[in-house]
Amino acid sequence: MKKHIIEILSFTLIGAALVAVPLSSPAQDTDTNAPAATPPKHKHGMPFHGTLDMVDTNAMTLTVGSRTFEVTSETKITKNGQPAILADGVVGQPVSGYYKQGEDGKLTASTVHFGPHKKKKASSESNTSTNSPPAN
Repeated sequence: MKKHIIEILSFTLIGAALVAVPLSSPAQDTDTNAPAATPPKHKHGMPFHGTLDMVDTNAMTLTVGSRTFEVTSETKITKNGQPAILADGVVGQPVSGYYKQGEDGKLTASTVHFGPHKKKKASSESNTSTNSPPAN
């Protein structure tokens, strides 16, 4: 009888201890020194894409949605896969690229691609097995 009482008390104490100890989860993390969550970065910066809303060749900026990106002499610009200049951008057409945000909050485009995004085509040869005979 004493053995059963000791077992019951042991399990009760262990259960109470587990309930009293909070389990940590990432959602409850309150470390104020941790950096804010940011989307994955590409070596050229953060990606952007959308419809070109405005091009200002005097100020060297382009606007996509609510964001305005500065274009510098180091920005690589292409249109349909060919080298281009800022003036080649057509308002209302697709635009994408990468940007970096400076300490001053300005968004500087590192690459700009005017025109539709082209997907890489899979080679039909890569889908053909070399171990099977050709179909007749």
